[in-house]
Amino acid sequence: MLGAVAQLDQPIPKKRAVAKRSRFGRGKNTPVARWFWEIDRVLLLLVTILIGVGLIAVAAASPAAGVRYSGGAVTVAARHYFWAQLAWTIIAVPIMIGVSMMPQLMARRMALTGAAIFLVLLALVPLIGSSANGATRWIALGPAKIQPSEFLKPLFAVSIAWLFSLRAKNPGLPFTLMSLGIVGLVAVLLMMQPDFGQTVIFLSVWIVLLMLSGASMKMLGMLAGSGMGLIVTAYFFYSVARERIDKFLFKQGDTYQMDRAHATLTNGGLLGTGPGAGTQKFTLPEPHTDYIFSVIGEEFGLIACFAIACLYLAIVARVCVRLLREEDDFLLLASAGLVSQFGLQALINMMVNVGLAPSKGMTLPFISYGGSSMIALSIGFGLLLAFTRENPHLKEASYTVRWNGR
Repeated sequence: MLGAVAQLDQPIPKKRAVAKRSRFGRGKNTPVARWFWEIDRVLLLLVTILIGVGLIAVAAASPAAGVRYSGGAVTVAARHYFWAQLAWTIIAVPIMIGVSMMPQLMARRMALTGAAIFLVLLALVPLIGSSANGATRWIALGPAKIQPSEFLKPLFAVSIAWLFSLRAKNPGLPFTLMSLGIVGLVAVLLMMQPDFGQTVIFLSVWIVLLMLSGASMKMLGMLAGSGMGLIVTAYFFYSVARERIDKFLFKQGDTYQMDRAHATLTNGGLLGTGPGAGTQKFTLPEPHTDYIFSVIGEEFGLIACFAIACLYLAIVARVCVRLLREEDDFLLLASAGLVSQFGLQALINMMVNVGLAPSKGMTLPFISYGGSSMIALSIGFGLLLAFTRENPHLKEASYTVRWNGR
């Protein structure tokens, strides 16, 4: 009797294990199962690693930021910015997953609606915005502040991609002029803040999408000439651009930020001083945001900085390879615009930290501290995951037509 009972008991755990594994099986038709098999899991893994690296980096930079912002009756705890970033991450990650689970049509509509809303908010910044460090970029909503330009960046890329994707259906409409009017309006609003770095991002994404949509070499040449003319005009008539160019090229004026970033980045050598052992980070103006890459270099070494750069490169390369087999014009342009914006922002921040570009006040994606930045990046990456999602069953279906080379 006892042996029979034992035999009856044995299959039960096995069946439970099989049932548990089958929740995400290919045969399941639940929303989570479909999402799991359609999503680019390698891309999801890479961004998860990046978010984890960001939390470690903010923990390393938080004591220096706390010292910098303490004074008088105000005392900022050493781990204040780490706990705040952890809270923003707990909010942002579900947002990214939720956006990535949207049907592609719904994701596009959400992006277009959001772009219109945040464009209006961007226009309101000069009127009702709050200022910090000589710039007016935020709108206060009670105790919290949002930066409309951060949220507009990914939504802008999707909106311009949608506009260019309509060219094949309506070739007679002036989509290039329409997109130029939109990006011109955004650029003017950003220069009023002033925010030269974000202006560069928006213009660069627009140029990338214009090239991918089939713009002629003549038009691209005209744009290149116009761009050089705008840079020269900005140097002579836009004081913010002139000051930063002079600091970078001619070492004129206050170069404190560049000098401190270089000293911090190189202080740790190849392997770093060790977590919490950095000293130069306490001299950085924004150790937890703009110059967090230098803090990583000091405490974890130049090898860690190289690994982070490779991680960003892997994300961009993964999306580009995946787009080689994309046939839908909108999905191709939207994904390319989103990953261009993501990669260019990372590149500019790292170039500023190593002294290859003038200071622009731009965060390092998913690594720098900031609530607006974290949530906006999560929305943008969620859209990227949604637009690069594919149906694995389609390739196996018997009705799929394949070209055999004959």
